[in-house]
Amino acid sequence: MAERGLETKYRIAETAMALFLEQGYESVTVEAVADASQVSRRTVFRHFDGKDELAFPDHSARLELLARHLVKPTGGRSPVDVVVAATEVVMLDFLSRPELVLQRYRLTRVVPELRRREVLENERYVALTRAYLRDRLPADGPAFLPVALSALIDAMHRSALGNFARSGGTADAYAELKEGMEWIRRMLAEEPAAGSPLLFAVLPDTAAARHALSVLRGEAQDLL
Repeated sequence: MAERGLETKYRIAETAMALFLEQGYESVTVEAVADASQVSRRTVFRHFDGKDELAFPDHSARLELLARHLVKPTGGRSPVDVVVAATEVVMLDFLSRPELVLQRYRLTRVVPELRRREVLENERYVALTRAYLRDRLPADGPAFLPVALSALIDAMHRSALGNFARSGGTADAYAELKEGMEWIRRMLAEEPAAGSPLLFAVLPDTAAARHALSVLRGEAQDLL
């Protein structure tokens, strides 16, 4: 029964997004979505609190997935490795419904209201990883480190998923994410320059460092 309800939720969302793309977001009513989905208006609101949630049927469940992986036994892994592993699980969950990712990407490029909602949804993920790192990283480390690391990990994730969407689903988002996570591990493993109090203030002038900074600049522009 639960699985049937979940499939109904996704069917409503996919129908809604198709209508939004065809007819314009402002022109489509919840009633029109219900009719096209062959369900009642009440059923739509059983799964979604409002029209602006119709494009995000998966985010609450995925947030719970991330939270579950952050409370699992660490098995001796560092806090950063735990967050990295959880982020990789989240990516695989996104990729389990590639058409939803592609359809939502097209929609959020043309509907500013949904783009803003997507940014807010993403911040919920970042807030979880930031809080996890803040509670578990060494207390004598730089105060900015939980914020910086959670933002960097999220930037790698969003970059890989964005490239997947822009390529029409042909790019290997998981491989790109893994590469980015390995770069973060290498950066953390490097010995800081003598007397340097900052971890991220100075980076080696390499192709990988330039790519990471480019990703962060792109993500910052998206939030403006």
